[in-house]
Amino acid sequence: MSLALVYSRALSGMNAPLVEVEAHLANGLPAFNIVGLPDTEVKESRDRVRAAIIQSGFEFPAKKITVNLAPADLPKESGRFDLPIALGILAASGQVMADKLAQYEFAGELALSGALRPVRGALAMAWQGMKAGRAFILPQQNAEQAAIINGITVYGAGSLGQVAAHLNAVEPLAQTQADMAQRPSENRSLHDLKDVKGQHTARLALEIAAAGGHSLLMMGPPGTGKSMLAQRLPSILPPLTDEELIEVWALRSLLPNHRQDLHGQRPFQSPHHTSSPVAVVGGNAGPGEISLAHNGILFLDELPEFDRKVLEVLREPLETGEIHISRAAHKAVYPAGFQLVAAMNPCPCGYLGHPAKPCRCTPESIARYRGKISGPLLDRIDLTIEVPALSAAELAQQQAGESSADVSARVRAARERQYARQGKVNAALSVTELDETAMVSKEAHETLGGLLEKLSLSARSYHRIMRVARTLADLGGDEGVSRAHVLRAVSFRRAL
Repeated sequence: MSLALVYSRALSGMNAPLVEVEAHLANGLPAFNIVGLPDTEVKESRDRVRAAIIQSGFEFPAKKITVNLAPADLPKESGRFDLPIALGILAASGQVMADKLAQYEFAGELALSGALRPVRGALAMAWQGMKAGRAFILPQQNAEQAAIINGITVYGAGSLGQVAAHLNAVEPLAQTQADMAQRPSENRSLHDLKDVKGQHTARLALEIAAAGGHSLLMMGPPGTGKSMLAQRLPSILPPLTDEELIEVWALRSLLPNHRQDLHGQRPFQSPHHTSSPVAVVGGNAGPGEISLAHNGILFLDELPEFDRKVLEVLREPLETGEIHISRAAHKAVYPAGFQLVAAMNPCPCGYLGHPAKPCRCTPESIARYRGKISGPLLDRIDLTIEVPALSAAELAQQQAGESSADVSARVRAARERQYARQGKVNAALSVTELDETAMVSKEAHETLGGLLEKLSLSARSYHRIMRVARTLADLGGDEGVSRAHVLRAVSFRRAL
């Protein structure tokens, strides 16, 4: 047989499109060419594949070898195609049985010795392979990672020789099973909301944000508990669904270091304010902070200190739940359905409005500081609250606040009402869905309509207030949205 076909996967953002690796042997002067839009890493696989085949005890064909990576218009990158290319050559030369190749998909980087090295994106590729009805053969480390997905069939191998022995029915590979001791769990040690003293308005805003998936901005002097509150938001959020878990794990597998810090809690990403736009958005090296926060929380502390470009890029994913990245020779779409939580000081020195410490800032410096956050971005934040400094008496009180477990029970009940009614959280409702499912009373509509003109609210603000009002109704167990719910929602949307 002079032609063989092996299945593999490329990576394009979160997507893992199928790649058919065709290997053809022809008579003529010995040559080894790879076509199909390969990048430098893929072209370099020729030397790795040749050495790995010889070191594994096989014969490298002294023929004209052509390897085609189809489709030809899809860019191919990284060393993940080493294994399928080597298997294609071995099958085309009759050293590996080709009749079993169609049952599997393959990915793995080869060492010169023939050993298999892990590749990034294994979870995303294996997930797509499972949907196609094929098993996946991966390096052992990647297989242990991918086996966490329920229902997947994956085999781990340590070398090219082991994969060839499996295909030749000499020594079959054992199906990799998830190690239950290492299986992600939602029972991680989390900060508890009971540690927060006072700040009743902020605690309520945190509960509303958790119940409806709303974005939140907290403003207050240093040391008032803004970061402390944000860190406790994961403790009151419901656990990830199975599908959300797979998305989170698959995104982490796309990172260059193939991160395996898998757990059942929602992601909590807190990039430093000096982070570059590429680090936050993502690029050729993998997803950025906003995508790693998908199905979880993106916490931006010291919001005005972030680069203006970083802040403005948040506008699109806050509306669409995904980020489109375009580079000179690379385009990708990553999911970015995060919940934005941000914190900031009221002024550059931080003590504007503090009961004891005077503010040293001029009105111009305060306006310049707050002006770093654009109006369009503020318009996309559902809840904006002040977190005031606590008195000594409040800090000294021994009574603990309400625990995360108690708040989480109300949040889960509110989300159950939302999913039963509309199949999603209130923050994700489109304008049409909001009109159809919110059940807003006539009095509430009239009240909000009057406030729209009085407060010069935009149409976006109008609908975001309505979504928050719907969440307040769900927390209270009410069927419809009343005037009281609307007024409460407006109180959580103050302008800077």
